[in-house]
Amino acid sequence: MEDGSQGNPFKTTQDLSAGGLYPELTTPAVVVDMDIVEANVSRMAHKLKENGLRHRPHIKSHKSVELAKLQLDAGAIGITVAKLSEAEVFVRAGVRSVLVAYPLIGADKLARFARLHQEAEMTAVVDSPEGAAGLSQIGISSGKAVPMLIEIDGGLHRGGRQPGEDAVSFAKQLSGMPGLELKGIMGYFGTIYGRAGEEELREAVREEVSLLSKIVTDFRNEGLPVEIVSTGSTPAAIMGGELKAAATEVRAGNYIFMDASGMGLGIAREEDCALRVIATVVSLPLPGLATIDAGTKTLSSDKGHNRPGFGMITGHPDIEITGLNEEHGFLSYDPSMVSLAIGERLEIIPNHSCVIPNLAHQVYTARKGKTTGTLRIDAKGCSY
Repeated sequence: MEDGSQGNPFKTTQDLSAGGLYPELTTPAVVVDMDIVEANVSRMAHKLKENGLRHRPHIKSHKSVELAKLQLDAGAIGITVAKLSEAEVFVRAGVRSVLVAYPLIGADKLARFARLHQEAEMTAVVDSPEGAAGLSQIGISSGKAVPMLIEIDGGLHRGGRQPGEDAVSFAKQLSGMPGLELKGIMGYFGTIYGRAGEEELREAVREEVSLLSKIVTDFRNEGLPVEIVSTGSTPAAIMGGELKAAATEVRAGNYIFMDASGMGLGIAREEDCALRVIATVVSLPLPGLATIDAGTKTLSSDKGHNRPGFGMITGHPDIEITGLNEEHGFLSYDPSMVSLAIGERLEIIPNHSCVIPNLAHQVYTARKGKTTGTLRIDAKGCSY
């Protein structure tokens, strides 16, 4: 009796029920290699310590209490958050020193910050008289001055005072306001992501240091306090030997996972990238084209720095992720050089790892290619 497979156009030689990457997981799946995470954390802690820089890592990259505690255990002096909802999660989990690196505007935000201000060592950033006035009222009513940093525009023009007279005059205005304690300045020099290679990155950091040094000199000439100079993206932190000439603390965040953009910048190797997305080939519509089950809702729509596509498929440098819909990823390749099969699993290093944990329903941990458990994303969805 025939088994029905002879001549069957749907026959496949691949066993779709076993084997492949992490066969126990349903795709798309987000996997974090904890061996790589621990190595990245240790490497950054050592680099900053040897350059005399304090570390206040930005937890928006992972939003995980477990990973924040790993960073604190490695020597971080506290954490940086983007939003108050993140701060609320981490203070509740026992983190005692938090920088909110975002303007606090509106009565609701001020009321929430006031509660945190009573529980932990909270530092705020300001770049407007309105923001300063709100924080001043918190300091007055609580009887506990609010530590604050003046945000400096680092070139992206998304916020901050302009270097020079604008920053100095604003600092003078704030220094006389009750309820506030001016601690120094904070800048984000994100234009560094437009550079590539060690020399270009070092030049960007030298420009950052030059500008910060000028602001510090201007402030001190006017008798303004500059105890803290907070700066530094992951690329700048890796060039810590340059930063130490002006900065006191660094807010690197992305370094914990790294990603395809870091590889494009020249600051990361494939083996430094801890976060991977496992996806399955679900369709082969034409020769040289394939579709995977990971789209923007898994990988985000972020473009990479100095590299094409929407992520890097490990072991397949000749395959490009050319586009994404919400649930679909589009692959392009030379069919004379590459062969893919329906049901095949692929491992993707995303362009921007920081976005991924916040998108995932579940994040899995792994060591040496084997899953070991799950990673709780405690501040998932905390963007308010």
